[in-house]
Amino acid sequence: MDHIILAKEVINGKALSFGEASNLINTDNEHTFEFLAAANRIKQHYKANKVKLCAIINAKSGKCSENCCFCAQSAQHKINVECYPLMTSEAMTTAAKEAEKKMQATCFSIVTSGKATTTKNEMDAISTAVINIKNGTQMNRCVSIGTLSPVEIKQLKEAGLTRLHHNLETAESFFDQVCTTHTYAERLETIKAAKQAGIEVCSGGIFGLGESLDQRIELAFTLRELGVVSVPINILNPIPGTPAAKNYKPVPPLAVLRLIATYRFILPSVDIGVFGGREKALGSLQPLMFLAGANVTLIGDYLTTKGQAPVNDLQMIEELGLEIAH
Repeated sequence: MDHIILAKEVINGKALSFGEASNLINTDNEHTFEFLAAANRIKQHYKANKVKLCAIINAKSGKCSENCCFCAQSAQHKINVECYPLMTSEAMTTAAKEAEKKMQATCFSIVTSGKATTTKNEMDAISTAVINIKNGTQMNRCVSIGTLSPVEIKQLKEAGLTRLHHNLETAESFFDQVCTTHTYAERLETIKAAKQAGIEVCSGGIFGLGESLDQRIELAFTLRELGVVSVPINILNPIPGTPAAKNYKPVPPLAVLRLIATYRFILPSVDIGVFGGREKALGSLQPLMFLAGANVTLIGDYLTTKGQAPVNDLQMIEELGLEIAH
């Protein structure tokens, strides 16, 4: 396969078929760097030299009723994780301002544990935080707060929400291996409700759970069909005590890079980010994620694990000759 020719066809409007995507993700190690260079051409065409930086706050931690196999916050896995109720809107706003000032974040997301936001007081506090972040920063406002009704989405939009984050996590054909306490259809319903309300959607998945290469592509095609604007790629960082950690097999660094590049070919104009687990999964090859087609990453800490020091991320971006998309 000539990766450069295919990249030119994608730039000219070709929609990749499932078979073509499967061939890409199965590229051998010998030809991987040719593949990455081709994906970078697509990224350069649509995203130029710009990198977006997302920051998050774990605004409500632990005691989640769901049983997602990778998550330390599930009450069913009995992990010794810090638990606390929803932070105040003031605390969320302060964290957002610090993320913009100290880490040059371009998007800030309020994240809460649990299947859904459970009370009107919680929704009101989150909405107030969104209003404050809109008025006090230049960042995009995002929330990742589980299942939402159209009424709740409308409230958040009126507060100034620009984007909803709601991961599908994996392919529909593999979802019952990841979670059994809610359905794939419920996740799709929240995404479709957000899009119908005019809210941008950020949705991706977590990889290394035992899914096949074709199931990784299946997820990408679902995301393409949904018309999401941003796709975060997370690589499993196994938490001892979670079901996903029991049979953990690391995704090799070159396989991670091929995953990123394949998603760039399938979703040429979409923001593609590399988030959780990137430090462990990519190691010394971490800078190559941007040359494989990514144009977004998460800066700062994750939900229950530490991230790479922001100063190191900023240095990496500068040394690659990339610019932060303010």
